[in-house]
Amino acid sequence: MTVLSFDDDGVDVVYEGTEFRLEKSLIEDAVGKTYPDVTDHEVLQIVEKEPTLDGEPRRIGDILH
Repeated sequence: MTVLSFDDDGVDVVYEGTEFRLEKSLIEDAVGKTYPDVTDHEVLQIVEKEPTLDGEPRRIGDILH
């Protein structure tokens, strides 16, 4: 199970027991969108090779506010 914790500067990730951080600029470069417009599903796709995408994608801007 992957856990994503969003804040204004990036995402803290726990993936297969390993904790790491994805900085805002890295996410923007990888997805090609501004950070608030990136969805949680897109971040999960950066982390996992074949993620299970349940539910509707949520924009980071909506998650933070």
